[in-house]
Amino acid sequence: MTFEFITKNRINDLPSISGVYAFKSKEGVLLYIGKTINIRERVKNHFNQPTFKDNIFIPETEKIGFTATGSEIEALLLEAELIKKYQPKYNTQWKDDKNYYFVAVTAETFPRVFITHQPRTANYKLLANIGPFVDGQALKTTLRLLRRAFSYRTCRTLPKKPCLYKEIGLCPAPCRSQELKTKNCAKEYNKNIKNLIAMLQGRKTSVAKNLQKKMRQAGQTQNYEKAKEIHGQVKALENIFSHNHILNQGEISGPQGSAGLSWRKTEKKFQESLGIKNKIKRIEGYDISNIQGQEATGSMVVFENGLPNKNEYRKFKIQISGKPNDTAMLQEMIQRRLRHTEWPMPQVMLIDGGKAQLNIAIKTIYRGRTPVNFEIMALAKRHNELYLENRAKPVLLKSLPQETANLILRIRDEAHRFAIAYHKKLRSKHLLS
Repeated sequence: MTFEFITKNRINDLPSISGVYAFKSKEGVLLYIGKTINIRERVKNHFNQPTFKDNIFIPETEKIGFTATGSEIEALLLEAELIKKYQPKYNTQWKDDKNYYFVAVTAETFPRVFITHQPRTANYKLLANIGPFVDGQALKTTLRLLRRAFSYRTCRTLPKKPCLYKEIGLCPAPCRSQELKTKNCAKEYNKNIKNLIAMLQGRKTSVAKNLQKKMRQAGQTQNYEKAKEIHGQVKALENIFSHNHILNQGEISGPQGSAGLSWRKTEKKFQESLGIKNKIKRIEGYDISNIQGQEATGSMVVFENGLPNKNEYRKFKIQISGKPNDTAMLQEMIQRRLRHTEWPMPQVMLIDGGKAQLNIAIKTIYRGRTPVNFEIMALAKRHNELYLENRAKPVLLKSLPQETANLILRIRDEAHRFAIAYHKKLRSKHLLS
């Protein structure tokens, strides 16, 4: 992977998409490498609103290099690869091994995956040591997303029985040692780990091609269950690398109100692409989490001017009982939310779900408040289809501007995370009682 370089007086020629950028001196020395959701705006920010660190290498900069990526996750992975390869002068000056992040994979029958600062000083043998990564929060989000496609264990010691991660499909539960021995699951587990390592090393294309090949082979041998499993991994990877927002939107926003300017640009595209006339300040995202109706929880997350406001987050312990019924649970949560007239009303309400969830939300909201002065929409997970109140057909997120799609996905994922966190807490209390 190489950079395409231009002179620093041609900043406006840089693309406004996610990717990795680099600053190079007149002597051809790479000074600094970074990643961003918007290459042009981020580089401009270095020059126009320099920090103390920027003022050290900006005077030495003669050329700017860039490599566009298909997603923010690829930008994160590529940044780590290029920093390790080129050892740019000012990245290494400000970061040592204690500050960088690495993904460590232990050399065990069932390898454990975890994030660490100093893998070389670990008291255990490592199968892989991937890094260095600069952005710890983005790395954590990426691992969480990749775990949906390639499940793995994170526990330091194997427990006596499977935990919640097994039930939600994020761990194959190697703690079931006797059962796994008879099913040769160690081999399958290590295939997942091999693919995970390859993804973190930036070899997305080779992993995808290999999965497609194995899926065809499974179909040809009439092993349809295996083919279906691999198909699920392929689709999960497509969703993960399509629009997921993992980088901090604030990184291209410096002081003196530039954060507000960044939001106004995003807001304008959001309004234009979805036909929203009103100004957008507050967006609320909703999700339900339960296992067969047990310990059901609901979440409400709040984004203001495009950024999460965790002080406004609310969680709901669902009170209805009986068989699992996500629409009834959603109805209860929205009813309870609307009773809180002291909470500010949003301009957009985003529901995790499809047409059924949208319809029940509309029915509940219009019954409780007339008129309704906010937009109601629902996002279906399978193909990232966005259902809107006054449109017969859903809108595919990939057809929307990247900023709009990223924001919608980020809100949906945050609502999902918050709901699951509360569900795990309630379930843990139930198991202990």
